[in-house]
Amino acid sequence: MKKSLLALAALTAFAGVASAQSSVTLFGIVDQSVFWTKNDNTSLKGVASNQLNSNRLGFRGVEDMGGGLKAGFWLEAGMTNETGAVGGSNGFGSVMFNRRSTVSLMGNFGEVRIGRDYTPSFWNYTIFDPFGTNGPGSMLNLVNPLGGGNVTLVRDNSTVGYFLPAMGGLYGQLQMAAGQGLQGQKYQGGRLGYAAGPLNVAAAYGKTSQTGAMIDGYTDKNIGASYAFGPATLIGQYSKRDYSSLDQKTWLIAGTYAIGASTLKASFTKSNGSSSALQAKQWAVGYQYDMSKRTALYTTYSSINNDTGAAMNVGLGLGSVAGGKSQGLVLGVRHAF
Repeated sequence: MKKSLLALAALTAFAGVASAQSSVTLFGIVDQSVFWTKNDNTSLKGVASNQLNSNRLGFRGVEDMGGGLKAGFWLEAGMTNETGAVGGSNGFGSVMFNRRSTVSLMGNFGEVRIGRDYTPSFWNYTIFDPFGTNGPGSMLNLVNPLGGGNVTLVRDNSTVGYFLPAMGGLYGQLQMAAGQGLQGQKYQGGRLGYAAGPLNVAAAYGKTSQTGAMIDGYTDKNIGASYAFGPATLIGQYSKRDYSSLDQKTWLIAGTYAIGASTLKASFTKSNGSSSALQAKQWAVGYQYDMSKRTALYTTYSSINNDTGAAMNVGLGLGSVAGGKSQGLVLGVRHAF
C-alpha cells in the first residue's frame, strides 16, 4: 500500500514537472463586418469577414527541453464567419490549417521552422501597411502576381526556414521550398530588418522558380520603413515584381495617429508597370476604437481609380470594369481570444 502511494506521488510530481515545462494555447480572431461596395454603376451590400484582421482558429505549443532548447508547433486555420466555413486554399487544394502548419526547434541559435508558413517576401507588405493587408484599404488590392502561376505571394507549402536569434534590433529570416513537383511553389527568399526605438526598417527578396506551365521565374523585391513621432507613425513602402517581360512597381505612403483608445489610419498607394492593366491609384482612410485589449470597433473606406486597361478593385465581391472606379466601405467588430 505504501509502495503504491509512493509510486502515485512520484508520478504526480513528474506530471507536475512535465506540465510546467510545456504549454499549449488555443487562440483565435473573430472579425465580422457589414459592407457596401460600388464598382462603376454596380453596387453590392453584404456581410464580410477579415476586414480588420484575418479570422483564425489556432493551436500553438512549446516544450522546454532544458539547456535553452525548445520545441514548438503552430496549427492555424482560417475562418469565414458568415458561412461557418473553416480552412481554405493552400494553393492547390482546400485544407483545414491553411494559414500556418509548422513545427520548430528554438534556442540560442535562433529558430528552425518546417511546414506551411508565410514567405519572407510577404512580411513587408503587411507590416508596413496601416491596414495590415486586410479589408478595402489593403495595399495588396494593387499588387498583381502578373499571371505567373505562382502561389507564393503570401505563403508557401513544405518550407524550411531559419530565423535569427535576438540580436539587439536586428532581425531576419531565410526560407526555401523545394516545390515537390507542384507548379509555382519552388521558392527561395529572405528578409533582413532593424527595429529599435521609433524606427523599423526591413528589406526582402523572394524568387519562385520556373515550374510546370510557368514560362519564367517570378521575383518579388520590397522594402518598408516606419517611424513613430509620439502618437503619430509615418509609414513608407516600395515593391517590385517581375515575371517574364512583365513588371509592376507599387509605392505606399501612409500614417496612423493614436488618441487614447482610438487610432486614425490613412494610406495612398500607386501602381504602375509594363502594362496598362497595372496603372492604378488607391487611397484609404480608417478608424479603430479599442473597447478592450481584445475587442475593437472599426470602419474603413477605400477608393481605387483605374487607368485605361486596369481593373483593380477593393475586394468586396464585385469585379471592376477596365478603367473604372472601385469603392468600398466596411463597419465591423473584431474580437481576439
